[in-house]
Amino acid sequence: MAVVLAVALSVLTIYQLRHSDPYIQSVLSISGDSVQGQVIFQQNCAVCHGLNADGRVGPSLHHVASRKSRIGLIHQVVSGETPPMPQFQPTPQEMADLLKYLERL
Repeated sequence: MAVVLAVALSVLTIYQLRHSDPYIQSVLSISGDSVQGQVIFQQNCAVCHGLNADGRVGPSLHHVASRKSRIGLIHQVVSGETPPMPQFQPTPQEMADLLKYLERL
C-alpha cells in the first residue's frame, strides 16, 4: 500500500510541476499557426520523422496528438530524453506553431 501511495504521489508531483512550468504555460496560452509549424517541422524534424511525418529514424507522427497530450508533446520536443532525438528549445510561439501542426497530422 505504501508503494502504491508513493508512486501516486510522485506522479501527482510530476503532473503539477509540468502544469506549473512557465515555458509550458506560455506555450499553451498562445494560439499556434499550423503553416508556421510545418515550416518549423521541415527545418528541424523532417530529417528523422520524414517530410510528411511518416517516420524514418524517428517514428511516424501521424495522429500523435491522439497518443500524447499537449504537455507530453512539449516535453518530448524540449527534453531530449528519447535518443536519438536531440533536445530542442523553440520559442514559446514556435512550440505553439509546431503543436498546431502536429495536431493536424
